[in-house]
Amino acid sequence: MTDESVRELLAANLRHARTRRNLSLSELSRLSKIGKATLSQLEAGAGNPTIETVFSLSRALEVPISDLLDQRRGNGLTVVRAAEVEALSGEGVDLHPLRSIVTGDTVFEVYDQVVRSRQDSLGHLGTEHTIVQAGRLGVRVDGREVELGPGDYVGFDALLPHGYTALDGPVRSVLLLQYRSDQRLHSTPGCSAGS
Repeated sequence: MTDESVRELLAANLRHARTRRNLSLSELSRLSKIGKATLSQLEAGAGNPTIETVFSLSRALEVPISDLLDQRRGNGLTVVRAAEVEALSGEGVDLHPLRSIVTGDTVFEVYDQVVRSRQDSLGHLGTEHTIVQAGRLGVRVDGREVELGPGDYVGFDALLPHGYTALDGPVRSVLLLQYRSDQRLHSTPGCSAGS
């Protein structure tokens, strides 16, 4: 990201989301299963947020992931250069946030995703859509498993426990997260956030 780092964006948006829900750091710690000291560091713009941390906060605060990482941009032509996007990394996945799109009552977040090994999620808000570009991807959703190759698609309720596994080395994919616009932290009807 060019003007603000992931840490700075997360700090401001986390404080906003927590106060909007009238939660103390202790209450958010209990809901997210993230230590109070870690949350305090994140709100101060310190620490090193991982995918797992952001997903846990999204689930606990009941907001889309992009609301915790959103950087407002003007309207018009949008070009996102891979080299300028700070990756959000987890145990086995690197996510590069590319864009949030609001259309009517639906929000889509677009990510460039690289699955390096195995990544598990307890679940989070929204519907998850993944399109494999290169490699073989194992997908687990609530106990069911499927294998995807280049060009294959999977979609599921992201509240269900799920995970991805790179079966033969790193997998490139496009991840789309879909939400209702009334679930957004920064509700602005008719605008295109991140555009």
